[in-house]
Amino acid sequence: MSAADLMAVLLDGRLRLDFSRPHEPGNDHLVFSKGHASPLLYSCFKAAGAIDDTELLTFRKFGSRLEGHPTPILPWVDVATGSLGQGLPVGVGLALTGKRLDQLPYRVWVLCGDSEMAEGSIWEAFEHAAYSGLDNLVAIVDVNRLGQTGETMHGWDLDYYAAKAKACGWRTIEIDGHDLEQIEAAYDQATTPSDGPTVILARTKKGKGVGAVEDLPDKHGKPLDDPDQAIEELGGVRDLTVEVAKPTVEGAAHEFSAPGGELPHYDLGTEIATRKAYGEGLRALGNRRPDVVALDGEVSNSTFSALFRDAHPERYFEMYIAEQQMIAAAVGMQARNWRPFASTFAAFLSRAYDFVRMAAVSRANMCLMGSHAGVAIGEDGPSQMALEDLASMRAVHGSIVLYPCDGNQTARLLPQMADADGISYLRTSRGATPVIYPPEESFEIGGSKVVRDGGDITLVGAGVTLHESLRAADLLAEEGVQARVIDLYSVKPVDSVTLREAAAQTGGIVTVEDHWPEGGLGDAVLDVLAATDSLVPVRKLAVHALPGSGKPAELLQQAGIDAEAIAKAARQVLQGA
Repeated sequence: MSAADLMAVLLDGRLRLDFSRPHEPGNDHLVFSKGHASPLLYSCFKAAGAIDDTELLTFRKFGSRLEGHPTPILPWVDVATGSLGQGLPVGVGLALTGKRLDQLPYRVWVLCGDSEMAEGSIWEAFEHAAYSGLDNLVAIVDVNRLGQTGETMHGWDLDYYAAKAKACGWRTIEIDGHDLEQIEAAYDQATTPSDGPTVILARTKKGKGVGAVEDLPDKHGKPLDDPDQAIEELGGVRDLTVEVAKPTVEGAAHEFSAPGGELPHYDLGTEIATRKAYGEGLRALGNRRPDVVALDGEVSNSTFSALFRDAHPERYFEMYIAEQQMIAAAVGMQARNWRPFASTFAAFLSRAYDFVRMAAVSRANMCLMGSHAGVAIGEDGPSQMALEDLASMRAVHGSIVLYPCDGNQTARLLPQMADADGISYLRTSRGATPVIYPPEESFEIGGSKVVRDGGDITLVGAGVTLHESLRAADLLAEEGVQARVIDLYSVKPVDSVTLREAAAQTGGIVTVEDHWPEGGLGDAVLDVLAATDSLVPVRKLAVHALPGSGKPAELLQQAGIDAEAIAKAARQVLQGA
């Protein structure tokens, strides 16, 4: 209700969106960062003729498209919102897409709430939008003073918000958000040429127009005691329609050239870090697919996404140390049918986990790469060691989680990630590992490889621990124990058939992962076996103690996940210990 006047004026001639063609490339984009204002958004859709009264009154009911917070189940909604602080960062991604990728003159309008202005991700968006000169982005901040439990940090202090926005490089406009002439003038100014983004700071009243709730605390999200009286105060029952303007420029999004070429090949026995194979493979994928774009969190010389940057600078986006903005930008780009690959150290993706979680709610199709995973990174110490990423990414709805062990495997998984629906995550390692697969080997999402056959015991590893498992199999072979070694490079979806065969055909299973014991590779294996009648013994090796700095071999040994520890665990399983 506080933003109704703001949206009414926007809908009446400022927003350019053909509701009959929601996927028209030239359409403007409207993002409700304050997703709890969904009744207002849906009322806009009704006024525009996109939905009718019957559907509007299914709000929040089981099976309705009009969920409690907006999601892309509605064709006019680009991304899911409701977790505050995300809509403006995603709007930055959409605006970047319009300027640099689609190269179309559409505008991105984002309605923000004043409560979410306390979120750090909002200010990541403010900084990046100004730095990138996004003159096609307008933020409308509904400063209604009251949050869910009381007054916001800064109340109606528009000058405070304006000072911060100006310091970031935004054009600021301060208005009374219920004065229609001021709103009209603000939109006129916001759509005049500038060298950067614009923010409209609108002083409003929560519950505007209904005396029982207007500007009163403790009314957030609560139904009115007397709805008939409220309707009467608001002008009575009406059936308002608005003729929403259509895009003035029609045409397709820009297409980049892609000369084609082969994925990189690595010779058997050579060594290469999977993070480097990722960079070389992504560069090659960019030659083959013009829709692939890359983003990085200012570590591109470590993730090797710099190789893509140098080959395809027009499709590369430096997001600096702002992982939330990086993921949000990727979500915005995929909403316009680009295929983003976003990379940083795996540990730092945890900063943006809520954005990844909400990307799944958005039905987003995008690819993530986390490098420098596990204790095997060595001397940098535990602050840099992702030891929870497999668990967190496995928990994302519909996700794909991949952990390659060599260069050829890494490069050949990338095209499949680019083709897959949902969120794909690739875990890569810092140190060089031996190439064990020939370049012509194929790898499927949901597959695994039996790289050593044996009938006594099964060793299951991935990435770094796959190589330790092979060394352990050699140690066991010297004692006459034949170990089967499974490369479980697809941690989700997992190859249940191969694992069940191993459980049925060998005397036990040892899983080994450079990760905390909770939720990673070992639990993926146990999930499979729990659904069977198998009583095979399973020993799960993982990192239990907080690591420090040291050489990779020292840290693997300390964690009990090196070859010697794996061989010892296998002996104990076979002995029933």
